[in-house]
Amino acid sequence: MLLATVLALTAAILHASWNLLVKQSTDRRLALWGQFTIGGAISAVVLAIWSLSASPPDVAWGWAIVSGATHVPYLLLLSRAYDRGDFSMSYPIVRGAGALAGAAGGVLFLNDSLSAISTIGIVLTVVGLFILAKSGAPSVVGAALAVASTIALYSVIDGHGARQSQPIAYALTLNIAAATFVSIYIFARSRNQMLPTIRAHWKVMSVAGIFSTVAYTLVIIAYRHAPVGYVASLRESSVVIAAFAGWKMLDEGDHKRRITSAAIVLAGLVVLVIGS
Repeated sequence: MLLATVLALTAAILHASWNLLVKQSTDRRLALWGQFTIGGAISAVVLAIWSLSASPPDVAWGWAIVSGATHVPYLLLLSRAYDRGDFSMSYPIVRGAGALAGAAGGVLFLNDSLSAISTIGIVLTVVGLFILAKSGAPSVVGAALAVASTIALYSVIDGHGARQSQPIAYALTLNIAAATFVSIYIFARSRNQMLPTIRAHWKVMSVAGIFSTVAYTLVIIAYRHAPVGYVASLRESSVVIAAFAGWKMLDEGDHKRRITSAAIVLAGLVVLVIGS
């Protein structure tokens, strides 16, 4: 459980960082596409070297492909959420509601179990996030909750796929599948903007792609060592980073409420760790 905790917390820092980069982009839909593409390319190279230097790793390809397909609505809804709302408002709602639904999905579909104390920690975390949501406009909250539904879906899919695979290989395969599906969608809608976007922003997209690839690989490994609800919720400590980043780096308002909400979230995470 200690390993899963360290992995999930590291992933939280990386996850908040690449989301901040996307939020600061002028075209967030294309920024997300570039990040997925670079992450997928890196994953393809690593997986090819792995397969050629040793035997090909065991991967539940079917689950990786299904999860990759869910990243198309995830991209569209996340870019919409960041277009509509502040980072310190949208990000915590997206991640918190996604963690709650992911935990429920793990219990319902993957036979995960959570102690009573861990359950209290999850509930406390989500309460903190919904205190924040009460101050947001319905359009902002609705967009964030829509993203959360896709997070819950791919969390359950990946929890199942990772347990049937070599976890790092599964994460790499998932990145390739997500990059493929997202690229097909963007090519159909904005093909003339793809190359100019990569040329102009490849440095930022590369950083975001590396961060997101490493972050989700750590999460996939953690799924092998702890319940999905535990990993998904602990990963959401990134909301604390988001609250401060929105205040200090993006000059977003209502920072007292948002930091207070983040503090409640942090308390819930501490309870979650104690109960596991």
